[in-house]
Amino acid sequence: MVGVNDSVLKIFDKYYSEIHPAREILITHSRLVRDKCLKIASNHPELDADKQFIAEASLLHDIGIFLTDAPLIGCHGEHPYISHGYLGRELLEKEGLPKHGLVCERHTGTGLTVEEIKLQNLPLPHRDMVPLSIEEQIICFSDTFYSKGNDLEKEKSPEEVKKALKKYGDEKVEIFSLWCEMFL
Repeated sequence: MVGVNDSVLKIFDKYYSEIHPAREILITHSRLVRDKCLKIASNHPELDADKQFIAEASLLHDIGIFLTDAPLIGCHGEHPYISHGYLGRELLEKEGLPKHGLVCERHTGTGLTVEEIKLQNLPLPHRDMVPLSIEEQIICFSDTFYSKGNDLEKEKSPEEVKKALKKYGDEKVEIFSLWCEMFL
């Protein structure tokens, strides 16, 4: 298993103390995402993905959730949950991890374009938030299989993910289907 830099773990601990109500949910979710990512990277050496970066960024991809109002997972911040990506980016940029921060911002669903953000009037900065690098795509893809809800450790099937993405448009399902071909 690829190790994680101590500074990454310290960042996690800085924002999620031992008594933070979301800590265990976030740890469990992030480890599941990380493990799926590393399996994909190992199974597809032709992608030449940076496993060290994937291990770190997948653990930190949801670091911003504590700033959102999501009481069912123990978060009592002031922002809507959809904002956790760009908020996580801002946190990680301050911590000196701008590349990891991009993963935070770009991991929602299959990504969000500036057009979608404007059209849906989402409470997000007006810029593209779509995964670009292979590492960002692997993390984004892996994250779609796990929720932070009641059945935390259940991995959704590709069909379940497609059904969930369908409500956001056929293009989201097409992106996910392409990732299935690349990563599964």
